[in-house]
Amino acid sequence: MATVLSLSGSPSVSSRTNRLLRHLDQRLAGQGHEVIPLDVRTVPAEALLGADFRHPAIVEATELVARADGVVVGTPVYKASYSGVLKALLDLLPQYALTGKTVLPLATGGTTAHVLAIDYALRPVLTSMGAAHVVPGWFTLDTDITVHDDGSLTVAPAANEALGRVLDQFSAALGPVSLPAAAGRAA
Repeated sequence: MATVLSLSGSPSVSSRTNRLLRHLDQRLAGQGHEVIPLDVRTVPAEALLGADFRHPAIVEATELVARADGVVVGTPVYKASYSGVLKALLDLLPQYALTGKTVLPLATGGTTAHVLAIDYALRPVLTSMGAAHVVPGWFTLDTDITVHDDGSLTVAPAANEALGRVLDQFSAALGPVSLPAAAGRAA
C-alpha cells in the first residue's frame, strides 16, 4: 500500500477544489492506498508569510511530504497560475522534498483558458523539487463540479471519467498495491 499525501492549495473553506480532492481521496483509498489530506489553508498564515521553517505546522507538513510515496497537488487557478498559499507552502519545503515521489497535479477553474496552468506554472515547480515522476495532470471546470446542500459532490460524467483515468495512471505509477496477508489467501 502506498501512502498518498493529498495537498489542497485552496485558500477557501467552501472550495470546489478542496471538495474535489476529498472526493478523489476516497477513490484512491478504495484502490488500497493510505491517503492523508492536508489543506494548506489550515497552516497558520504567520508561518507561511513569515517563512517560519521551524513552526510546528511547517515541520508537520514537511514530515507528511517526506512520509508520502505520492502526492496529489490540487489548486484553483488564479491569474493563470496556482494559488499563492500553495506557492507559500512549496517555498517552505526542502528544495528536493519531492525526490523519489510520484506527483499528480490537478487544477480547477472557471474557464478552459487556464488549462495550461498545470503544465506551465505548476509542473516546473514540482519537477524542480525533485519529483521522480509527474504524471499527466487534469484541469476540471468549476461548472463540472456540483456541491449539493448535503455536502455531497457530483462531477460531470466526462470530467469524472477523465479524473478516473488520471487517478488510475497515478495509482499505477505508485506501484502495485499489496493486499493484507488474510485478503490475499484463497478461500
